[in-house]
Amino acid sequence: MAILQNLLETGDAIPHGACMGWRPELISLHVVSDAIIAVSYLSIPIVLAVFVSRRPDLVFGWVAWAFAIFLVACGASHLLDIWTVWYPHFGAEGVVKALTAVTSLATAIVLWPLLPKALRLPSAGELRRAVEALRIQIRERDIALKALECEREERRRAEDMLRQAQKMEAIGQLTAGIAHDFNNLMTAVIGNLERARRLLPQDGSRQLARAIRGAALGAERAGVLTHRLLAFGCRQPLAPNVMNVNDVLEHLADTLRRTLGGNIRVVSNLMFDLWPTRVDADALESAILNLAVNARDAMPEGGNLVMTTRNVAAGDGLVAELGLAEGDYIEIAVADTGVGMAEEVASRAFEPFFTTKPVGEGSGLGLSQAYGFAVQSDGTAVLDSSQGQGTTVKLYLPRAQIAAAPAYARSFTSGLLTNAPAYP
Repeated sequence: MAILQNLLETGDAIPHGACMGWRPELISLHVVSDAIIAVSYLSIPIVLAVFVSRRPDLVFGWVAWAFAIFLVACGASHLLDIWTVWYPHFGAEGVVKALTAVTSLATAIVLWPLLPKALRLPSAGELRRAVEALRIQIRERDIALKALECEREERRRAEDMLRQAQKMEAIGQLTAGIAHDFNNLMTAVIGNLERARRLLPQDGSRQLARAIRGAALGAERAGVLTHRLLAFGCRQPLAPNVMNVNDVLEHLADTLRRTLGGNIRVVSNLMFDLWPTRVDADALESAILNLAVNARDAMPEGGNLVMTTRNVAAGDGLVAELGLAEGDYIEIAVADTGVGMAEEVASRAFEPFFTTKPVGEGSGLGLSQAYGFAVQSDGTAVLDSSQGQGTTVKLYLPRAQIAAAPAYARSFTSGLLTNAPAYP
């Protein structure tokens, strides 16, 4: 304490102003310069303190505090330089400079070991490259997630199609079994009605003869119904031949223009070089007629019925999407501009006897017969419909590898057009 007291005593010391001869310009130069330096030294620690306090994640944040102490000491020494211009307290100035020296030395000592660690810190360019690499990884991850989502959606659609196919197969087997048994029963009924007609005396009751004829007619209609059910269940025997389905569609288009009504415009967009296919001409004609009648009933105010054909190559993703065997196919599309179907109705449209029409106005077998024909021909049928947007039914049939012979399509009578089932 005695040493410190001796240092703080001024004794015979004279202020720095006397050394400068009290020249105003020289004193002003030193005072102003020291004041600016002091203010700068004392303001920088404030900036460092605010920065470090708001960035607790800094690796070497404590170094900033060391710099702040060093700068405060330097600022204080310059303030004392101003003080000693008029007051010779050189001991106090020396003590402050000693503290400044200690803090400076301590800061230098701790900085040197930190130099290798600081050099290992990534540069701004390295950080930018790392950020860009991270962005690339994020984009790749997003792309992978999107691809995974697409794969999940495709798998979901495939599972839905598989469940629908299994459902339709089960319904087809059940329907075919019932139709087969029913057909056997109706065969017995028709045979007995024919025997009763032959056994009826020539002068027998006319009412009884009329009743027998009515029963026979009903039995024949029931036979037609069983044929349609067997077609859906893929149990009806077909007589397939290699042909160009454009021949059938061109003939049908003329028939439909005469029978569907003047308010329905029939348009044919048939591919010129359509591949041949092996199908039963009568069954194909029946399927297209059923689709045309459905389209007519869906357009009570009139509209357009468009029949289109095109080739579907084996490499087309549609073949795998529909679950078809690998190979080439032809597509027959029958589209209308009618009222369309709701999603829940469209999902059941191929089921036999499913219909939304009143009792007596539709048996619900038109679409199921077309579906059964396509499946029995080693193809499939799909339906695309939405309310107010019309309906499109597409039949996919396998390509035949031999040339098609000219075929003449026989048309059904107009009675089929008036009695055929409509859309569900």
